[in-house]
Amino acid sequence: MRNKKATGSLIRTAAVFIAAVFLVCSVALFALPARNVSADVGQPDIPVPALSDVHCASYCVYDKTTGYIVISMNPDDRIYPASMTKIMTCLLSLEYLDTSLRLEVSPSALAGLDADSSLMGVLEGEKVKVSELLYGLMLPSGNDAANVLGEGCVDAFFEKYPAGGTAVNADGVNSQYILDKLNDNKEHILSSRKLEAFAVLMNLRAEKLGCKGTHFVNACGLPDDNHFTTAYDLTLIMAAASESDDFKTLISAPSHVFAATNRHKSDAWSYVKNSNYLLYDPWLATKTANGTDSHLSAVIGGKTGTTSQAGKGLTIYTVNENGHDLMISICGIPQDYYFYTTMYLASVTAYGNLACWESDPVTRVYGTTGDYRWVNAPSAEQPVYDPLINPGDEPDGFELIKDTPAPTPVSEQETVEEDPEETADTLELFIKHNPVISGVIGGLMLIIMILNIVLWVRINRIKHAAERRAKKNSSKKK
Repeated sequence: MRNKKATGSLIRTAAVFIAAVFLVCSVALFALPARNVSADVGQPDIPVPALSDVHCASYCVYDKTTGYIVISMNPDDRIYPASMTKIMTCLLSLEYLDTSLRLEVSPSALAGLDADSSLMGVLEGEKVKVSELLYGLMLPSGNDAANVLGEGCVDAFFEKYPAGGTAVNADGVNSQYILDKLNDNKEHILSSRKLEAFAVLMNLRAEKLGCKGTHFVNACGLPDDNHFTTAYDLTLIMAAASESDDFKTLISAPSHVFAATNRHKSDAWSYVKNSNYLLYDPWLATKTANGTDSHLSAVIGGKTGTTSQAGKGLTIYTVNENGHDLMISICGIPQDYYFYTTMYLASVTAYGNLACWESDPVTRVYGTTGDYRWVNAPSAEQPVYDPLINPGDEPDGFELIKDTPAPTPVSEQETVEEDPEETADTLELFIKHNPVISGVIGGLMLIIMILNIVLWVRINRIKHAAERRAKKNSSKKK
C-alpha cells in the first residue's frame, strides 16, 4: 500500500511540474512580442519633377499618330546623340540584313574601340547571328556590334543594289550613290571604307525622314564634332524604327542571354540587361508632379546614350490611353544630374502623355501602367487585375476597372484554415530573432524529456519491485 501511495504521489508531482513547464513555454512562445521582421520595403509614391526642374539641353515629345510635337524644349538645338545613334543603325540593319544570317567580325569593326567604349564583347573572326548582334547593339549598347552590323549592311547594299542596275533601296538609290558620295571605287570602299559608306546611308535616311539637324559619321555614336542631331530628329528616327515589330521586340526586352559561337564555345557567355530603367518601372510616369493622371498606357522601350561630351540622353516609345504613339527624347543631361536621369525622363513622359490626352481624351487602349505589377511600385500603384493587357488589344468581355475593390471581410461564422507552412515560417522567424528565449524554451523542453524518461524508469522499477514482493508474499502464504 505504501508503495502505491509513493508511486501516485510521484506521478502527481511530475505531472504538475510538466504542466508548469508547458505553461511557461506557451507564454514565451505566444505572449511575448517578437521583433517586426517584415520584408516590405515600403516604396513611397515618389512624384516626378516639374518640367521646370528637369536639367537637360533639350527634350521633345512627338506624336507619331498626328505628326505634331506635343511639348518640347529646344527641340531643334544641336546635340551629340552618343549611343542613341544606334536607333538608326538598328533601323537600317533590320532593313538590309536577314536576322538569321551570320556575320564575321572583321579587324576593322573592332579598330578604334577604346576602353571607354561600351561593348557586346565579340571577337575578331567570330561568326555571330544578326539577331544576336542586334541585341548586343540595343541592350549593352555594343559599339563593336554596331560596327559589325554597319559593315554587313554595306556588303548587302552593294550586293542588292549594284551600280548601273535598276534596283534601288527604300530611299530610291543604288550603290552608285555611295560611289559618288565617297568619290571612290567599289573595291576600295568594301576593303577599307565600309563604315564611312554606312554613314552615307544613315545620313540619306535621316534626310528622307525630314531630319534637318542631323549628320552621322559613325554607326555607334563615338564622339565627333561632325556627329550630331537634335531631340526632334531623334523622335523622327524612333518613329520610323517603331514601324518594325522586330525593333519593338528588341527595345522592350528586359534582358538577353547570348548563344554560343565559334569563338565563345558555350551558351550564356554573356548576360545583358536593358539600360532604360523606365521600362522596368513605368509607374513613375503615370502622374505629373502635382499628381495628375498622365494617361500613359505603356512604355514600349527605347535607347539610352551617354558620353562625357554628350551627357546622358534617352529616346523612348510610349503609348497613350487614347491610342496615340508618342516618341520622347531627352538629351544632354549634365553629369552632375546623371542620378536623376530616369526621373527626368519620367517627368517629360508624364507631361507629354497628359498633353496628348488633353488634346484627344478618348479611351482606346485598355489598361494603364498601374495595372501591371512592377518590382518597386508602391502599394497605390499595384495592379487591379492581371494579366498584362497589350496596348491596342480589346479582349472580349474585358471590363476596365478604375478603383481597387475593398477587401471582403471574413464573417464571424467563417473560419480561416491555418496554413501549416505559414505557421512554420512564423516559428522559424521567432527562433531566429529571439535566440535567448528560444534557448530557454529549448532547455525546458529537454528537461521535460529527461524527466519523462526518469519518471518512466522510476515507475517501472517501483512497479517491478511491487510485483516481485507480491509474488514473494504469495509464495510464503502457500
